[in-house]
Amino acid sequence: MPQITFRKDGADTSEAVADNTNLVVRAGIRKFPWPHLRYGCGMGKCGKCASRILAGAEHLPEPNWKERQVLGEERLAEGCRLVCQLWLHHDLALTQDGVTPPPPVRATPILPPRG
Repeated sequence: MPQITFRKDGADTSEAVADNTNLVVRAGIRKFPWPHLRYGCGMGKCGKCASRILAGAEHLPEPNWKERQVLGEERLAEGCRLVCQLWLHHDLALTQDGVTPPPPVRATPILPPRG
């Protein structure tokens, strides 16, 4: 079982979670890391669950297209990930301290050509 450590305001809270766990799903049903984890839509659109990975990033999959679109390459390079997009299989330490959620991504409407 993966051991998850969530750092908030300098204090660490840890708990073992089942393999293939998503922390936003757990927080939504009031299990650890609730009430510490900030989250919103759970679909990779709002960016509220943006977190900095402190340890265990080497075990995570490559960022998906939603993470690339919402966070951008600069934040990804700083170790930020969208927690709602991660299903955990290994120990992980993360924080949202100092991580400001990105502004919402706005879809660009596709308009017919003028003619």
